[in-house]
Amino acid sequence: MREDFRPKPPGRCGRRGWWAFVRSVVAAVGLAQLMAVPAIAVAKAQVGEHAYVANYFSSNVSVIDTATNTVTTTVPVGTNPFGVAVTPNGTRAYVTNLSSSNVSVIDTATNTVTATVPVGNGPFGVAVTPNGTRAYVTNANSNNVSVIDTATNTVTDTITVGNGPIGVAVTPNGTRAYVTNLSGNVSVIDTATNTVTDTITVGTTPVGVAVTPNGTRAYVTNLNSDNVSVIDTATNTVTDTITVGTTPVGVAVTPNGTRAYVTNQDSDNVSVIDTVTNTVTDTITVGANPRGVAVTPNGTRAYVTNQGSGNVSVIDTVTNTVTDTITVGNGPAAVAIGRIKGASTTTVTAAPNPAKAGQPITLTAHVTCTLGAPTGTVQFFDGTTSLGTATVTGGTATLTVSNRAVGDHQVTATYSGDANCDPSPSPPITLTINRRPLTTTVTAAPNPAQARPPITLTIKPRPPHQPPAQTQNHTRHSSHTSHTAVSVKVS
Repeated sequence: MREDFRPKPPGRCGRRGWWAFVRSVVAAVGLAQLMAVPAIAVAKAQVGEHAYVANYFSSNVSVIDTATNTVTTTVPVGTNPFGVAVTPNGTRAYVTNLSSSNVSVIDTATNTVTATVPVGNGPFGVAVTPNGTRAYVTNANSNNVSVIDTATNTVTDTITVGNGPIGVAVTPNGTRAYVTNLSGNVSVIDTATNTVTDTITVGTTPVGVAVTPNGTRAYVTNLNSDNVSVIDTATNTVTDTITVGTTPVGVAVTPNGTRAYVTNQDSDNVSVIDTVTNTVTDTITVGANPRGVAVTPNGTRAYVTNQGSGNVSVIDTVTNTVTDTITVGNGPAAVAIGRIKGASTTTVTAAPNPAKAGQPITLTAHVTCTLGAPTGTVQFFDGTTSLGTATVTGGTATLTVSNRAVGDHQVTATYSGDANCDPSPSPPITLTINRRPLTTTVTAAPNPAQARPPITLTIKPRPPHQPPAQTQNHTRHSSHTSHTAVSVKVS
């Protein structure tokens, strides 16, 4: 009888079961596997914030709308998906398929796989750089990291690291990637050269890794040490070790950097670490065998995948209590959260147009967004010259200017964008500034006058931009000049 090499779900078999599970999935990579895939919901376009859950035994990804905490779509991917990461702009999700040795690229607007990228043997973790240009994939059975160019979705580099690389995290400035190796250390990759510049010894069987938002520390979960190593990224040395629950796997840091959430797969709970004191301040009971964890961009909730119970626990980070439980696929492993912003459109008008030189002109930008009412600011330009910035209120922003030179001006407005809406520039409009007309008046003094005495006629040209001026009368013949009052004596 042919031996079944497919990895078995660890269920609630404890630390050794999880360690055996990791070893078995690494050993089983490359062997043919036929996994039953359940019915798939029809993909649909979406905007807003969503959590992407890689379901290892279902070979698909559950898409959760975080506004309603419901699964809106299920996306089929490769065999045994394990890791997932979303690009900073939220437009794509990269999913590692451990037994297919490739990465599925999901278009998050349509929730369809648009590319499949072959990588190394046994891809586990994945992280996208802050600028969204590259994805780093750990290949557990190749002992290396594949670097994917996200513009072409091709592997452009392969980096040898330690034995059994599992987790990966990129620093907020994008200069380094930290890779956990089952051999008990962390490889530090210089992303400019894609070379390993340092190796840091941590606890036993490091799995998860997360870097603080300010980039000063990396938190590493040590599965067989029941603790977390804290790495100072300036010196790449371990500065603290924190005891947590049994068999810690996943770790995520809040956006403000004050707390780290650690999943303990054999304790069925989550340890909350105060990153100022590096002590556990709370412990939250969740589902069976929690693995992955991700915090929402606003920091108000943490999503935890429970592989043993096939669901996701939603933690309110203010109270550190579970407020919702979401059923997903079979064997949820990793989770990542991304936001697709609504498309915005900006137009600009000027009134009056045309205008006279020196006349106040009101510039108005009209902003619309497919995801609610836009907020933020609009910057107005005359060509490349900034005219000023105004706040968007009720979809409009206004700015008054009055110092434009005579002639035609190309005026544009650029919307800054906000948490829900993408930035957008307006098409240019032509603002025409005309000269003020020259006004000429004639007066006679004295008027009425007696016969014969001299009468002085005064012609007063009024130049643009100036109020009527005091006129000096000269009783002599004179030639007309454009901006000089002329008096003519008539006898």
